[in-house]
Amino acid sequence: MRVGRSAYYAYRRGKTFRDSFKKAECVAQIKECFYFNRRRYGSRRIAAQLKLGRFGVRKVLRRENLRAIAPKRFVPQTTDSKHGLAVSPNLLKNPLNQPLGRGEVFVGDITYLRVQGGFCYLACLQDKFTRRIVGWKVAERMTAQLVIDVFLQARRRGLIGKSAIIHTDQGSQYAAVEYRRLLYIGGFRQSMSRKGNCYDNAQAESFFSRFKAELVEDGIFESVEVARSEVFSYIEGYYNRIRLHSGLRYKSPLEFENELKIKNIRSSESFVCGKT
Repeated sequence: MRVGRSAYYAYRRGKTFRDSFKKAECVAQIKECFYFNRRRYGSRRIAAQLKLGRFGVRKVLRRENLRAIAPKRFVPQTTDSKHGLAVSPNLLKNPLNQPLGRGEVFVGDITYLRVQGGFCYLACLQDKFTRRIVGWKVAERMTAQLVIDVFLQARRRGLIGKSAIIHTDQGSQYAAVEYRRLLYIGGFRQSMSRKGNCYDNAQAESFFSRFKAELVEDGIFESVEVARSEVFSYIEGYYNRIRLHSGLRYKSPLEFENELKIKNIRSSESFVCGKT
């Protein structure tokens, strides 16, 4: 019957088996964390946030029948690159171009969102090192102006470093003359995935996969305005500020960036003191 021995003997003695107060409090914290993050956290992230053992957290989730949202199995979807425009080489194939800090390498992509009566499109630009979404926009049309606006947004925020690499697929929006001219004039380096190889831009693909699982859940937005509002809430209010990333040692992108700033300040102070 899969009943614990202590529970069985408590029943025999006419007593009801109950968790200790400490254990009950722990269960309450796990459930609160689970629902606060809207079912987006599994046992690993809950354990990291509450500083508990993963085995115990997983046991509670199973007992309470709490299942985190899981993205669908990744199915490669390649961009139609039959546009006849010039493309750029994949700079990220060179290990020397991998980022060592924030603001050095960015990945971008476009995905569609379903709305009543049709579709709208979301373009994002993400810092490859910190995982922060530095620019995004929802629009009714998938044009070159969409990705230009996303890039300019990130640049106005001061989040793109000098000579940074901007990596995307070979979509016509990123191969457009206007977009390439913008990068060239600013001194940025454009990089593109190989034709038909979506794994070259896996980080951007992974974000959209997680985004659609955690926010959309196969649903349809009422309108483009509602989609834009929900995307803002998810990216600016949750993903960048709160959501823990295993690749960042279970910190949010902004928390990770703040730690980097503190380390850089301390390193500079140590250098100055040593030199003095």
